[in-house]
Amino acid sequence: MLLKDEVELLRRIPLFAHIEPSRLKLLAFTSERLVFEADEVICRRGDPGDAAYVVLMGSADVLVEQPDGSQVKIATLERDAVVGEIAVLADVPRTATVRAATRFEVLRIAKNDFLQLIRDFPEVAIEVLRTLARRLSWALGELAEARGGSAPPDGRSPPALP
Repeated sequence: MLLKDEVELLRRIPLFAHIEPSRLKLLAFTSERLVFEADEVICRRGDPGDAAYVVLMGSADVLVEQPDGSQVKIATLERDAVVGEIAVLADVPRTATVRAATRFEVLRIAKNDFLQLIRDFPEVAIEVLRTLARRLSWALGELAEARGGSAPPDGRSPPALP
């Protein structure tokens, strides 16, 4: 894929929509394009949070391990999703495992590049905060429902996590 095509892919993602094309070109150039086949693990819970990933194609499952060792799917990642930013921002290990459900293509943005992007473009930081707030709202709704309360008020499915 050409660099200009990767820039266009990044522009359609809300997180990067307001970034000037020259900066997106640099981001695309410094990022690594990775392809995973179905059932391949992209990252595991506990891995270092060394990068964020932008989903270019395919789908993947976000899995959380249960005390009995089984894994529960808590979300599905699809095109244009950004995943891994929590571990990057909080400087903590991955919070879940991500496994490709289909052929899965991502753009891997190294931690330092992602953090520099946030420093350079406050609107990216605001979009990240909005995404994290939606995830927190969903998680709190799920917790309330699990404890016998009602479903999340907006009825939306969970956004990506790790």
